[in-house]
Amino acid sequence: MRFVRFEADGGARIGVVKDDGIVDLIDAGSRHETIRSIIEGGSAALAETRALVDRASASAALTEVRLLAPIERPGKYLAIGMNYGKHLEEADRLGVARSSHQVWFNKQTTCITGPYDEIDPGVTEKLDYEVELGLVVGRTAKHVSEADAPAHIFGYFVANDVSARDWQFHSSTFTMGKSFDSHGPIGPWIVTADEIADPHALDLRSFVNGERRQSNNTRNMIADCWAQIAYLSTAFTLEPGDLIATGTPEGVGVGMDPPLFLKPGDVVRCEIDGIGAIENRVKSG
Repeated sequence: MRFVRFEADGGARIGVVKDDGIVDLIDAGSRHETIRSIIEGGSAALAETRALVDRASASAALTEVRLLAPIERPGKYLAIGMNYGKHLEEADRLGVARSSHQVWFNKQTTCITGPYDEIDPGVTEKLDYEVELGLVVGRTAKHVSEADAPAHIFGYFVANDVSARDWQFHSSTFTMGKSFDSHGPIGPWIVTADEIADPHALDLRSFVNGERRQSNNTRNMIADCWAQIAYLSTAFTLEPGDLIATGTPEGVGVGMDPPLFLKPGDVVRCEIDGIGAIENRVKSG
């Protein structure tokens, strides 16, 4: 299933994509009022939702609604850095120190926006893009092994880890430059884990004004999704609805010679095969 949140009648609604439309889950009789509630409800909630969608008709066309971020404010939004070999080489050229461990930072959850919302540069003069595969935690995870990690994933989404490169290095954690308001577009929906046979066999790409900037495959992650879950859950508990951005490949603006940062009016498109695409314009003025 593909879970969405969308705007209707002046408020946020939850739904599931069916053909080219959306089944409004509340109108269809769901006892869950949020996507997070469905995630927390586990397999039983998924089965109930699937039965509702099978019986219901779409109440709105995808093209007629504004899609919102496909989950309400999560507890955590975690992101890994330098997780593709050639992107690690880009970081080397920029003087970013290598680590023998996975490198993690927070994106503050207030940065999260919808799949087609504008990106507001704010005060940064070095606005950059990063296409990433996103994970949604489905079950509480603490001391989870790599072998057991797949059972803790609810689904997948497309993420643009928008980065303010000048602010990113104000501190060693990167969080300041990764968390500006509107710098976390995600979507266009959450594709449930059962529909992605192998998250480590997905092509991902980014484009700026139609020009391809990034192109790689998730098989080339240094730490794969399961290793990420195992590492994080060793330190702290991952909870249903938490988000994880699994790293970006080479081709980011800061890694070009000379650097090529985003400008007002630029349009960034991020795509992942089997999931979908998000597209965001950089705000002008």
